[in-house]
Amino acid sequence: MNSSMLRQLWTVVEESQAHILLSLPDQDLVNQLLQRLQEKETLTTEESKKVKGYIRLRTPLIRDLAQSRLREFQPHLGINPEARELSVNH
Repeated sequence: MNSSMLRQLWTVVEESQAHILLSLPDQDLVNQLLQRLQEKETLTTEESKKVKGYIRLRTPLIRDLAQSRLREFQPHLGINPEARELSVNH
């Protein structure tokens, strides 16, 4: 994978809605990100395999980034994640 393709992939990740990245099973997440990358850049079969492997290895990181984006967005919606956790625990 070249640096341009990596940048494009991470742009796709950033452009994807966080709740979707968190809700999809791993294989669906890999397939969706690969499909969105292919819409931006033509990939050979070999490149597609490499990208799929790369995404599979980075799935925990992708989910962590999506979770962080949700946490950043929640205060703007008036949602306090700590208060919700407390109310569920009591």
